[in-house]
This record gives sequence, structure tokens and C-alpha cells, in this order.
Amino acid sequence: MTDRTTGGTAASQDDVRALLDSLPDTLSRDEILAINSGSKSDIHTERAYAYNGWTFTLPPGVFKPGDTSRIVHDRLLDGTIPVKGRAYAAMGVGLGVEAVIAGTLGAREVYAVDVHPDSVATAAAHYGRIVGDRTDTVFRPLVSNLFEEFPDSARLDVITFNPPAVSARTSDDPTVVRNVCVGAEIVLRFFDQIATRDLLAPDGEIYLIVSNTAELKRIVGHGIDAGFRPAVLHRQTWEGDDCQAYLFKLIRHAAA
Repeated sequence: MTDRTTGGTAASQDDVRALLDSLPDTLSRDEILAINSGSKSDIHTERAYAYNGWTFTLPPGVFKPGDTSRIVHDRLLDGTIPVKGRAYAAMGVGLGVEAVIAGTLGAREVYAVDVHPDSVATAAAHYGRIVGDRTDTVFRPLVSNLFEEFPDSARLDVITFNPPAVSARTSDDPTVVRNVCVGAEIVLRFFDQIATRDLLAPDGEIYLIVSNTAELKRIVGHGIDAGFRPAVLHRQTWEGDDCQAYLFKLIRHAAA
């Protein structure tokens, strides 16, 4: 496994287009299936997960974080993705690692969001056990299809999302599909809802992780067209396959 981290500085429009052109093409269906072979085969069982000295229990159906999720977790924990004193939304929160990190670091608000009710309940239980009540943090567990159930007054300083955007159907199990391979459309709607509802604060930031198992160029291009300017914060590869995962930082175009 190799990785590369950059400063994530917003680029000029020419640089943004050069970034888009530099992204790898989507892997073939056979390559995607080989990378995801056997993935999530235990998703209908109770499992355990450990991170940063914390232990999490996962009931059946709740997503267990993988390597790409850990990229986000590590950068929340080390402050690369800053949340202290900020309104933060963990989209697709799963078992709740992102929410726990944000709470322990003193985020002003923590939205723990997932379309899956059991995931939201699990995240809330872990948050309550590890973080507990904090006078400086409001915890908001929310069952929502992306931002559909957010209050109109919500303004977010930080949003993270590791979407289930794999472009090939890796399983006929609807639980696996929900967690892995909904496809690019979920990310396109993610950008559109943020822009249409003006959910991002003026200095707000989106941190999105997508690999070339998804329609990477289409997704990033849509974000650009929706008014966001991306920069690569981190790129990671794995020995033995051609998968490349990118952590993008996106800001409003007008904020550059």
C-alpha cells in the first residue's frame, strides 16, 4: 500500500480541469469484481471493529469500515479535516467512527447521517458510550436519504462522505448494494442537494473519497459543474491491483 498526501490547496480553474484530466479511467467490471471479491460476506452477522483504542460492535446490516473509510478517520483524528468548533456532518455514518472522533475533538454540531435506521441507532449508541454528553457539542443522529431530512436552517462547515459509488454491481444482496455499489448517481445527488439547498457555510468544506472503481471523472466533473472546486488531499494505492482512491477537498467556487 502506498499513499500520497498533498496540501489540498484550491487550484485555479485551469488547474481544476488539469486535475480532472489527470484522474484515472474507471476500472473494468472484471477488475472491480476481482477487487471486491468476497467483500461484505459477513455483513449479516454481528461483528466487532477497533479504532484508536475504541471498540465498536456492529449488528447485522451495519457497514464495517474498510481501508477507504480509515483514510477519512485518520485525517479527522489528526486534524487534517478540522472539526473543532464547527458544524460537521458525517454522511453515511455507519457504525459511527466519524461522529465519535468529531465529538471527542469538540465539534460544535455533529450530524450522524445514514439512510439505514439501524446504522444511525448504532452510531448514536457508540457516541453516547464513548463521547457522552458534552456542553460544547450538539449531537444530531438523523435517518436521511442524503440531505432530504435536514432542517432548512442547517449550515455545515464540514461534510465527509465515503459513498457506495462502485460502478459495477458486486452482489445481488440489497444490503451489500446499499453499502458498496449504488453507483455514481448518489454522489451527483449529494452535490446537487448541497448546492440547491445552500447547505455549505461560506467557508465550508466537503471531503469526499472516491476511487476508480467508481465513475471518478464523472463524479468530480459534476462537482465542478455544481460550483465546487476540488483539490486532491490524499491518494492511495494498493499493491496487487490498479485501484486508486482519492480524498478530495472541495470548496465553493466563489470561496477560492
